[in-house]
Parts: sequence; C-alpha cells; structure tokens
Amino acid sequence: MRLTRSAPFAFRVTDRSNGRTATIYRRKPDAKGRDRLQRIAALSPLAFTAGTSLLKDAVAKSVIAGRSAGLEGALKPGQYYPMDSDWGSRVACFAMICAGLRDGERMLKAASRMREADGNESAWWLGMLQNGQSVRALRALRILTEAVE
Repeated sequence: MRLTRSAPFAFRVTDRSNGRTATIYRRKPDAKGRDRLQRIAALSPLAFTAGTSLLKDAVAKSVIAGRSAGLEGALKPGQYYPMDSDWGSRVACFAMICAGLRDGERMLKAASRMREADGNESAWWLGMLQNGQSVRALRALRILTEAVE
C-alpha cells in the first residue's frame, strides 16, 4: 500500500492461536541507513480487544488516510494500517502500557485516555518510554491513564 510507505507509524493485525493481536511499527533508519518500519510494541489478544476502538480511530482519523478513509467492519489480519505521528504515538504508548497487564477493564480505561490524549504529549511519553530507562515513566503513564491503581 502506498500510504504505508509514507507513514511514520503503522500496525499489522495477526491471527494467533489464542486470539487476534497487533504489532505496532515505527519508521526509522535501519543499520544500513534505509528507511524501514521497525517493530516497537505488540498488543496481546486481550489488549487488542480492549484497544480495537482506538485502533479503528487511528486508521480513520489519521492525516495519512486523509481523514476520509472509513473502516468497513473489523480490522483484517495481514494488512498494514498506516497512522500519522499523532495517532501512531498514542497507539504505541497504549501498547507499551498494556504490556504485561491482565485487567481488561483497566486496559479499556487506558485506551479511552489515549484516544483523548494530545498527540504532542503522547509523542513525549513515547520518547520517555523508549529512552532505555523507562520503568518510572511507564509506571507514571500507567497511573495517569488508570491502567493500574
């Protein structure tokens, strides 16, 4: 898909034996300097279910899609869904928040909070989560999004 080639973020839905999952990618240069989508986070089947509305909003409201691409039905496995930097950082933060969590109700709250989050703030949080010392930042973001008590 041509939109994916210009998108700073994308995600791909996969069918697994225990349910549907999604992998979130970010466009960065690889070791050879080529611009490639690189995996940054994954959603478990429970997190995918909780975040489906966030993922659909990310596809439908992304500037990459021209804000006119509606999603007919469910997200289909195998296809890459492009996202702009605002929605991509929201979805990536949501995936990092949900990693290792098991409470679906809390994941729903986190998805709702990330849908309402400012794109610039979520990009800042994503940078904090990816800087290598993300334990405190992850804990703080989980508390702010009500993913944990």
